[in-house]
Amino acid sequence: MRTPIIAGNWKMNKTVKEALELVKDIKKQERNSNVEAVLCVPFTDLMEVKKEIDGTDIKLGAQNMHWEDSGAYTGEISPLMLKEIDIDYVIIGHSERRQYFNETDETVNKKAKAALKYGINPIICVGETLEERESGKEKEIVERQVLKAIEGIEEKLLKNIVIAYEPIWAIGTGKTASSKDANDIISFIREIIGNKYGKDISEKIRIQYGGSVKPANINEIMNESDIDGALVGGASLKAKDFLKLINF
Repeated sequence: MRTPIIAGNWKMNKTVKEALELVKDIKKQERNSNVEAVLCVPFTDLMEVKKEIDGTDIKLGAQNMHWEDSGAYTGEISPLMLKEIDIDYVIIGHSERRQYFNETDETVNKKAKAALKYGINPIICVGETLEERESGKEKEIVERQVLKAIEGIEEKLLKNIVIAYEPIWAIGTGKTASSKDANDIISFIREIIGNKYGKDISEKIRIQYGGSVKPANINEIMNESDIDGALVGGASLKAKDFLKLINF
């Protein structure tokens, strides 16, 4: 049985003060202990949020990282730096990183390997554009992204990966893939992994849906057979909304 995982991607939001206020609000409320709650916060918030959630079951995630341990990479953050904070997750290959910062399938693969090397669980994002979906290429695109992302990773480590299927046309637009459409692609992702690595591994990997997930549609999404959770943007910035997602 795969544990549901609801991860909030705060994106470029929340100063340290604002972050702590939000986390304190989340901590006050009762949460479903059978759902893994993850806060993926800006780099500047990581240290203080880590202190605030210490002793709780809330997990901490970063939104990106470099694949090298150190070096002349101005403005980048290494897996060693994240490991020192003792974070649990890191988002890799989010569509905004691919679109605005030249993230590629190759860099996603390097980052995933580096994260796993240091015991950080990567949340690997995949998904098609509206143009690709309308031309019937969504499965081709998603298959390429998934296989490239996990290429060369030891099979015993694959269970530590979370895959987030995020159709790009549904992120921040208010549009949401129907729960059936999302489940069809997520089932396809599980099938891809099963064909390459075996059903035992594919059944252990958790696969989330992301794309305008809200309290109003979380139940429908989570009732699907292969969807194990959600990677959430805007709805994770308010405690009451995020809690409704965790307590679906």
